[in-house]
Amino acid sequence: MGGYPILRTRLEPFVGALLREIEQGGRRQVFFANTNFIVECRSERAALQRPSTVIVNDGIGLDLAAMLIHRQRFLENLNGTDLIPNLCARSKRPLRFFLLGAKPGIAAAAAATLEGVYGQDVVGICDGYGQMREQGDELVRTINRAQPDVLLVALGNPIQECWILEHSEQLEVPLAFGVGALLDFLSGNAKRAPAWVQRIHMEWAFRLLLEPRRLCKRYTIDLFTFFGVCIRARETRMA
Repeated sequence: MGGYPILRTRLEPFVGALLREIEQGGRRQVFFANTNFIVECRSERAALQRPSTVIVNDGIGLDLAAMLIHRQRFLENLNGTDLIPNLCARSKRPLRFFLLGAKPGIAAAAAATLEGVYGQDVVGICDGYGQMREQGDELVRTINRAQPDVLLVALGNPIQECWILEHSEQLEVPLAFGVGALLDFLSGNAKRAPAWVQRIHMEWAFRLLLEPRRLCKRYTIDLFTFFGVCIRARETRMA
């Protein structure tokens, strides 16, 4: 899709495979491809082909493009907001999380939710602003010393993907996720759409209504760019 290898799977078997990765001491980088990811991460497409990297579909835009280009839909919509709680619920033990990104205070509030609501262990946090700048090159060593099972990186596209890919060889973490706004949702700083809106695949419209200034370009100009990227990549592959 758009030159990216996107796994076509369902939530349950995918989460099971990720939990096995943790227990077996593997290394996996997981990214959620929505329309913004396809547009913004083009310069990283070669790095995203690594065997240790998995990209899954997130959002109605990917489904529409799959129908347009491949004449088939994805099996299920996968996003970090659903996947991470499912990962927590299915793990036989509390997972050790390190949270990186978001505005000051957001990661701490998200950590409280992961511990208090989901029963997990948060072994470190670092916001994506002053704390991250202060840590500099020491940040990877800080993460490794904390020995997390899961690293959640919430820096937005394409910064979070670039950061994870750049440091993947040094990070001693079984699972590293690029999670966008997940920490905002976990902290309560952002409101998720009602379940019925999610079921009809209109969560993007709900978010647009809440944040029109920030998201307007993503769901207008960037949407046309997204379909253009997908169609050109298909034509190149078939040439």
